[in-house]
Amino acid sequence: MTLRVSAAAAVLAATALLGLAPQAVAAPVPQPVPQPEAATAEHRAAAGRAAGAPDTLATLSRFFAREGKVSLTAAQPRIEGEAVPVNHLSPDFVAGRPGASVARLEFLASQAVSSDGQRAALWTARTENGWQVVNIATGDDEFRYARLGAAKLPGGTVFREPQIDAWYVAGGGRVLPLDEDGVRAVGGGGTTLGAYRARVAEAYGDKLPGSAYAERGAAGGYAEAGTDADAVSAAAEGAQVPWAAGAAVLVLGGLAAAAVRRSRRRVGARA
Repeated sequence: MTLRVSAAAAVLAATALLGLAPQAVAAPVPQPVPQPEAATAEHRAAAGRAAGAPDTLATLSRFFAREGKVSLTAAQPRIEGEAVPVNHLSPDFVAGRPGASVARLEFLASQAVSSDGQRAALWTARTENGWQVVNIATGDDEFRYARLGAAKLPGGTVFREPQIDAWYVAGGGRVLPLDEDGVRAVGGGGTTLGAYRARVAEAYGDKLPGSAYAERGAAGGYAEAGTDADAVSAAAEGAQVPWAAGAAVLVLGGLAAAAVRRSRRRVGARA
């Protein structure tokens, strides 16, 4: 397990999180809106423009330099490749709504690389102010699992079950695991879509929007017994809500004072 740092709530707030511009804490933050059903070429282009904007690159320089691994001037971050869609388990699927897809689009991710090889994912979501970067996270999970899913099941939908940090690819009535968390959940050979829905309905059916759990404002508690779900800092817990609609809810909801650190499983994915 390694730490994954999530250190930006939109570009200006990200700067404040890193302790580089305290005055930015008071800056207005774009609010989340429903994300598109699918990422079109136009959406990808808009996400790419947001990721490559000068202000974003400046914040990335500070992000990569935050622990002294590289100097601020030498970081020279660049964006590699096209933005990829990141899907999460859909509450409509869990609820058994007719025609609901297993996953829904949460955000688009663009891969940022520094001159010394550090990598980060820029999460870009549609907000009331248009497409904007809503989070910066270390690592390359979003891109690795997109590649693994495409290789394992071409044309399938790659998605994450965030409650247990498991990654899958779904298609043809099957759900196949892409990491060890997924293997523990559905077995090495995967499972049928119907069996997967039965599992998630049992695990999360009482935590959907409108449930007593949601109305209590409970945060986090999706982990199955005995699992090691993401450990979110106290600063983030107050912002996390059941079935948050996109990354913007988690990041923009109340993370204006401290960076979030989450323990992430970074085990070898299985093909």
